[in-house]
Amino acid sequence: MGSLPGPPSSTGVTIEEEDLRRLFGSQKRHMNYFFDHLDLSQTRAFAQLLFNATGAIFFSGVGKSGFVARKLSQTLASLGFVRSGFLSPVDALHGDIGVVSSSDILVLLSKSGSSEELLRLAPCLRSRGAFLVSITSVEDNPLAAVCDMNVHLPLERELCPFDLAPVTSAAVQMVFGDTVAVALMAAKKLKKEEYAANHPAGRIGKSLIFKVKDVMKKRGELPVCREGDLIMDQLVELTSKGCGCLLVIEDNDRLIGTFTDGDLRRTLKAYGEGIFKLTVGQMCNRKPRTISMDAMAVEAMRKMESPPSPVQFLPVVNDENAVVGIVTLHGLVSAGL
Repeated sequence: MGSLPGPPSSTGVTIEEEDLRRLFGSQKRHMNYFFDHLDLSQTRAFAQLLFNATGAIFFSGVGKSGFVARKLSQTLASLGFVRSGFLSPVDALHGDIGVVSSSDILVLLSKSGSSEELLRLAPCLRSRGAFLVSITSVEDNPLAAVCDMNVHLPLERELCPFDLAPVTSAAVQMVFGDTVAVALMAAKKLKKEEYAANHPAGRIGKSLIFKVKDVMKKRGELPVCREGDLIMDQLVELTSKGCGCLLVIEDNDRLIGTFTDGDLRRTLKAYGEGIFKLTVGQMCNRKPRTISMDAMAVEAMRKMESPPSPVQFLPVVNDENAVVGIVTLHGLVSAGL
């Protein structure tokens, strides 16, 4: 599939692919420098501190480090077993410090370790008995000197041509914090269901929580018929239930097969007026894909998309192959999956 041309340049200057390749290559080398020089003993001590926390874990920072601090606090909070939040250094000095107690941990992010706001905040936090951790990239910085623990994030240089804009240092902070968060998940042996419980409104939670029975159409909404029914007599049932198919059942609602609107078109093309004499049972698919009501909804979507060709619905059956519902692709998408 071809790409669309970009908007015309008003200056006549274009960004070349080779320039982008060089920049991404440079950023990769700078990130590799971080990975190759990170002190894992410091990292382990930091991760263990967070894992053993009895109080809340607050993250703080200014500028780009502040954005990273906010994101990392949200990541930890989403795990469910850690109380975490973001503490604005400015707002903390104007009253918000009241949320901090002696059992809390404060993680202060700063590339240089010389952020004035954090240096003013640190002694106030210490007076409340909180444990202070600085995460910095400059050796022997003033912030590290006033904290109980320091984690050094090795930084070769910023990708910025002036070595000023924090494009590499912010990426390093984010990678470091998120990796530690995953280490906490592994140490806690966090289960998918526990993680999903903290994301009930997002696609993550829905894919791990929702089962087929939560999104399927139930008995009164099903487009059902018998195998002896004439195809032409079932057109209303085929089109009115919004499923694009008929579920062909026998006694005790056991599933015989399915007949879709695609089957209708193919039958009409092949038999013409002869379709008036054909029964649904003669033309239905007797080996349809099915799913149980207790299966995960995301599994239903995978099953619909699997070879040899995708389908738009799955009959939902019980252990006796009796129809209890139908799940449609439209229903799954509408549920946020």
